[in-house]
Amino acid sequence: MATFNTNDLQRIFEKLDRNGDGLVSLEELNWVLERIGVHYSLEELELLFEKPTLDFDEFLFFCDSLISNQKATTSGSNENEESEEVEKDDEEESDLFEAFNVFDLNGDGFITSEELQSVLARLGMWDETSGKDCRSMIRAYDTNSDGVLDF
Repeated sequence: MATFNTNDLQRIFEKLDRNGDGLVSLEELNWVLERIGVHYSLEELELLFEKPTLDFDEFLFFCDSLISNQKATTSGSNENEESEEVEKDDEEESDLFEAFNVFDLNGDGFITSEELQSVLARLGMWDETSGKDCRSMIRAYDTNSDGVLDF
């Protein structure tokens, strides 16, 4: 699964930080997550972060974890903990697949720059001056150079 680079996430963070205070509220984060098909309740986010706002570094960490679907490995875990972690990973994978499908507008299994642009426009994160950025974002993570992203 592709990840966004720091510059992409910086632009998203700045769009979410509507009041310009350098923080994104959990409500703002939840708003964008809902629109891309990743469903957390506000209570889950509050439990996860234990604070009402995220600075850019915390936002980066969360996005990287969400997009990359990385999990921390623990030493000495028993079978029950491992089973719970596998279930959690499956759930996270499902959430990521749902988010991918939000961007895959025609359901063909690929995200084109046009589809990315359309979704970002719906989220209020794209305007006329940033159109070339969608092609650049696709190109940056297009590992097989076919011009599209797949899950």
